[in-house]
Amino acid sequence: MAIIVEEFDAISIKNSSAQFFDETGTQQPGTKFGSVGSIEGETQLKELVKRIEGREAKKRSKPEKMTMTISAHVPVKVVRDLFGISSEGLKPGIYKYSENAKGKEFVYTADVIDEFEDVVKLIAFPRCISSTGFKFSIENGADEVALMEVEVTAYPDEQGNIMYDTFVSELNDTTVENQWHTQFNYALVEEVPTV
Repeated sequence: MAIIVEEFDAISIKNSSAQFFDETGTQQPGTKFGSVGSIEGETQLKELVKRIEGREAKKRSKPEKMTMTISAHVPVKVVRDLFGISSEGLKPGIYKYSENAKGKEFVYTADVIDEFEDVVKLIAFPRCISSTGFKFSIENGADEVALMEVEVTAYPDEQGNIMYDTFVSELNDTTVENQWHTQFNYALVEEVPTV
């Protein structure tokens, strides 16, 4: 039986996954995105304004996309896929970041945890792409390994959804939780009518 969550305090984010799409548009199984230090997102809105006799009479705002900043220790393979760093045309083991670099689109998922109530919320952004170029920082003598900061834009999927979330305790279908970080897509979360 599902347990409805009425209060949630986001304390930490864990189990981040990136499910990249290959050149043919086929979604690949999820791989660990890295150890996330922080994530923040901001929705960009599109305003629809109705004017009557030159004056604003009504306004409505619609979510258009979301810009996210993720700070994490990101694995090498994920960095290469994010920014389009490739070995095409080079000797084995050599990679290039070129003016033709094209990052891959991906699904981003993660667990958001309320450690006070021991509650886990699953989040998913179904259409993400890096929105900045590759950047890095190295500091000699640093006491701590720096987190890589990645800016990502999340776009709506074919159903017009920018983000999905669910509390694990509210799920009746265990398939959703089991495949969230490896094979997330709309078919996984879509309600199937019973006859």
